[in-house]
Amino acid sequence: MTAGGQAEAEGAGGEPGAARLPSRVARLLSALFYGTCSFLIVLVNKALLTTYGFPSPIFLGIGQMAATIMILYVSKLNKIIHFPDFDKKIPVKLFPLPLLYVGNHISGLSSTSKLRWSFGLVAQAGVQWHDLGSPQPPPPSLPMFTVLRKFTIPLTLLLETIILGKQYSLNIILSVFAIILGAFIAAGSDLAFNLEGYIFVFLNDIFTAANGVYTKQKMDPKELGKYGVLFYNACFMIIPTLIISVSTGDLQQATEFNQWKNVVFILQFLLSCFLGFLLMYSTVLCSYYNSALTTAVVGAIKNVSVAYIGILIGGDYIFSLLNFVGLNICMAGGLRYSFLTLSSQLKPKPVGEENICLDLKS
Repeated sequence: MTAGGQAEAEGAGGEPGAARLPSRVARLLSALFYGTCSFLIVLVNKALLTTYGFPSPIFLGIGQMAATIMILYVSKLNKIIHFPDFDKKIPVKLFPLPLLYVGNHISGLSSTSKLRWSFGLVAQAGVQWHDLGSPQPPPPSLPMFTVLRKFTIPLTLLLETIILGKQYSLNIILSVFAIILGAFIAAGSDLAFNLEGYIFVFLNDIFTAANGVYTKQKMDPKELGKYGVLFYNACFMIIPTLIISVSTGDLQQATEFNQWKNVVFILQFLLSCFLGFLLMYSTVLCSYYNSALTTAVVGAIKNVSVAYIGILIGGDYIFSLLNFVGLNICMAGGLRYSFLTLSSQLKPKPVGEENICLDLKS
């Protein structure tokens, strides 16, 4: 959490001209922080949802949101962080993030149920769905599900161009499409067709990409700041999620679960809630210091890394040559993107650009 402290004060009384671009170290550390948190929560959630058989992924997400709200609120009371107090303008400033969350949540649930995929909830700034593994062979629709979820990356690139006015080089675009190509090749041996399920997955991609881009837009230090976006988005998200949990029977399954007297299970549940907060925070932090596209690419690299670990130490990964080639292309595209992004940050500014910045500060 140390990477996030330095820029928040810029909007809390600092001069507008004094705002500095994030350093290369902050960008790199925030991306590594997000990748690490995303990887760790997969391991913990896998233990909860498969080893213990916890039947309520939505309830787990509610716990992660509640942990986020409590940690940020206590930190604000102790003046560790700062974000605006609630007023009637907050929902307007936050719009449309809560609506994107609801759409993301419903489309995620619908896609996973239509494609019969064993899933686990990983709460982020919006709910995301990730494969947490299963001791049984995956159903036929899982590879295509994975391919379609990769379309979040080019959609994020497109929305950043339209909404944020960002421009990306041809090399960056080719790196992104290399990730998509690798995913298609990895799934080439098993492309089951389920039109209704694919439509819900694609809608989930759109909501996920839009959530990431609008989160980046709303993190202006002069407005809500990254802590404000994280806190109020979690506050608005938790109520509709609780309603969905009650209406689907998820909450009842959670309360009737027979492991609540198991101390180890409770500790792992609390750890998942805390990691859920760290994942939400690291997602916002990575988008704040880098971009929504970088956050999406880091997530894709993490998923491929999990597959590599499965290959090396065994477990859930079922090896096939086509899948392995596709994974390598995916990883190559992700690493190429990382290299290009880091190289652009290492390039020195032209003298004229530095003079313009000094003139603006004057």
